[in-house]
Amino acid sequence: MNKEKDLKELIWRFLEHLEIERNCSQLTVRNYRHYLFRLHDFLCPLSPVGEVQKKIKIAEVDLEKIRRFRLFLARQAGKNGKGEMKRVTQGYHIIALRAFLKWLVKNDYQVLEPEKIDVPKSEERQVKFLESEQLERFLAMPDSSSLAGLRDRSILEFLFSTGLRVSELVALNRTGLNLKQREIGVIGKGGKARVVFLSRRAVAVTGRYLAGREDKSEPLFIRLGGKASGPGTGDEDVRLSSRSVQRIVEKYRKKARLAVSATPHTLRHSMATDLLRNGADLRSVQEILGHKNIATTQIYTHVTDARLREVHDKYHRGNR
Repeated sequence: MNKEKDLKELIWRFLEHLEIERNCSQLTVRNYRHYLFRLHDFLCPLSPVGEVQKKIKIAEVDLEKIRRFRLFLARQAGKNGKGEMKRVTQGYHIIALRAFLKWLVKNDYQVLEPEKIDVPKSEERQVKFLESEQLERFLAMPDSSSLAGLRDRSILEFLFSTGLRVSELVALNRTGLNLKQREIGVIGKGGKARVVFLSRRAVAVTGRYLAGREDKSEPLFIRLGGKASGPGTGDEDVRLSSRSVQRIVEKYRKKARLAVSATPHTLRHSMATDLLRNGADLRSVQEILGHKNIATTQIYTHVTDARLREVHDKYHRGNR
């Protein structure tokens, strides 16, 4: 094997590896492509006529070049062209680069050791969730007298009951949904399968929604009315998109006049917060959410810290 491949060619091979061998989602592959080609374009700038002025061999990518690339990222404008690029976004570039280098090492390329590149520390994540009163008001907003309202109420209850990511929600099919057992199988990040559980309220409204549907389409949540659900349309033509669900959630946030942000992910955070407040342990919540690493679940320390305070107040001798 020729180990003198140029950077661009190897990036493409790595992306193919992610898609074929790692079974990563198209979104993940797209993000890695964006981060790695930003590095490529920095190291191999275009000429005034739009041509690459030089190619760079992978062995030429050293710590000094990475240092200059990181400085370049730190000085980039933010997403809206204002301020600076967020540190967490800078970190995504470095995480992608380290994964790329690890793949190269595994395939016997002589490259910079990925462990020599530190991932920048980012600000502690602030978890946004709805309080009980806000949550109940929000969930009650859809008009359950119509099929569209039942669908929307089912979506909101599903998100809060299961803690699904919006991409997982829209991928659900009727097959695998067991309303009697109150569970459904999910394929999460990295193709990892897990089972999530429905509340009795979610089962009740979802049962009414499905009973009102006259179509035979397999997707659980579909567009209603218009061409999308007419004769001759396939399952994927009627399946709701992630963006559609985001719009539905935003619609009812405004209707409920919530001053706080409410997205599908807010409901995921609200579910985890609700479980922990009511006594669930962090490891169980990790499994329900489908987190690979419990460190990811530890963003909910705002809940566990509060419970520890209650324990201290109740049992510490000095508080008696």
